[in-house]
Amino acid sequence: MNSVLILLDSFNDWQPYYETSSILTVSDYLKHKSLVRESRFVINLSNDYSYSSEGYYASLLAQARGHKVIPGVEILNKLEAGQGIRMDINLQKLCYQWIQKNNITDDIWYLNIYFGSCKEKGLEKIARFIFDNYPCPLLKVGFNTKPRNQIETVQSLSLNELDNEGQDYFAGALDNFNKKVWRAPRSPKSSRYSLAILYNPEEKFPPSDKKALNKFLKVGEKMNLHVELITEEDITRLMEFDALFIRTTTALNHFTFHFSQKAQQNDMIVIDDPFSIIRCTNKVYLNELLEKEKIAAPVSMLVFRSNENTFENISNQIDSPFILKIPDGSFSIGMKKITNETDLKEAFDVLFEKSAILLAQEFIPTEFDWRIGVLNGEPLFACKYFMAKGHWQIYYHANNGKSLSGLVETIPIYKVPHAILKTAVKATSLIGKGLYGVDLKMVNNRAVVIEINDNPSIDHEVEDAILGDELYYRILNYFVRELEMKHH
Repeated sequence: MNSVLILLDSFNDWQPYYETSSILTVSDYLKHKSLVRESRFVINLSNDYSYSSEGYYASLLAQARGHKVIPGVEILNKLEAGQGIRMDINLQKLCYQWIQKNNITDDIWYLNIYFGSCKEKGLEKIARFIFDNYPCPLLKVGFNTKPRNQIETVQSLSLNELDNEGQDYFAGALDNFNKKVWRAPRSPKSSRYSLAILYNPEEKFPPSDKKALNKFLKVGEKMNLHVELITEEDITRLMEFDALFIRTTTALNHFTFHFSQKAQQNDMIVIDDPFSIIRCTNKVYLNELLEKEKIAAPVSMLVFRSNENTFENISNQIDSPFILKIPDGSFSIGMKKITNETDLKEAFDVLFEKSAILLAQEFIPTEFDWRIGVLNGEPLFACKYFMAKGHWQIYYHANNGKSLSGLVETIPIYKVPHAILKTAVKATSLIGKGLYGVDLKMVNNRAVVIEINDNPSIDHEVEDAILGDELYYRILNYFVRELEMKHH
């Protein structure tokens, strides 16, 4: 688990706060490597981050020493250069509504941000957004009162600039940001590494159920690995951890991709990594990739909103009936089976609202799909996912809002047809070395890849039915091995 070090220009800067053994002067940090050998997370609270200052060099050498540091040198350079930042339209509206509600009339007004939080109720999302773009412990952000593009300046804020109220809020924000500074370890034995599992407690179809998530926690404890569940709201805590495991459905324009990017940028071990999310979540990309690498897949074609598309044109190329998909759907959502022109027009009305490009794919009816879990290029589990009763998909989403799924049978790896295993492993080698779920069909003794999932389901008594706790151990041990390789 990361040990935390707080750097100050002078110990006098810490007088308003509780005593802690976690503080060190910037000068001592620069001069004495031996004092900080065990620290891997550094919070630089120097009052001077300017280029070539000791505060600047503290962040620079922290990175050179392999420590995670906030703020990093690239952020200090952004602050010094005065690089701008623009909020999306929803945050702009939120900000402007707050300005109106609070009768802000100054041409420029300022918001202090403490580790991604602020005192002003209603601006929490904006504070998190700015901190995510400028991860610096203390920020002073200047806003104008215009309806759009309100941010004028982003500057670092010094400890000695805080008033009594600001000092109180800073102490609370620091405590929330990194509880390990203040709190005793959870067990007498310090964990080797810390792993964050990102999940969404409100998700309707999560990739791991609660029992599976608890298994990760319990097995991690036995492995002397600190495993903790985090949610979207914990983005400011991400750098407390050594690794990130995403257990909520991923998408590109989504907080999961943002977490993945931030983890990778901070040299964390991460599943699913950003490249895997990019490559797997879009079926158009996968279709092109499989075709290029000559891996068997259903006959497919792209359907563009700008073209005149008819049932006859499409079925002449890929036969009928066929499947029409949005590129980034999951759990059988955003898919329609097309049998005639009426089906096609109705599907276009729904699906083109979600994407400018659709994928038409040949319909291959089978009793079940194979799902092969692959970790680091090796088969991990194998399942037969049967179609929902009376339906052509694994999941059936009825118009009344109810969803049904087919039965799942978990199969020992040695009983899986060789062609299925070989094709699954080859397909994932095109994506990366993380954790993937490959969906395949066996057609005339040939393995056909339907899709590759970067965020495969791992549910208790389903995917783990053969391996039991060993499945969780293998996944967690992957993180341990990667971290040990990185640190040696």
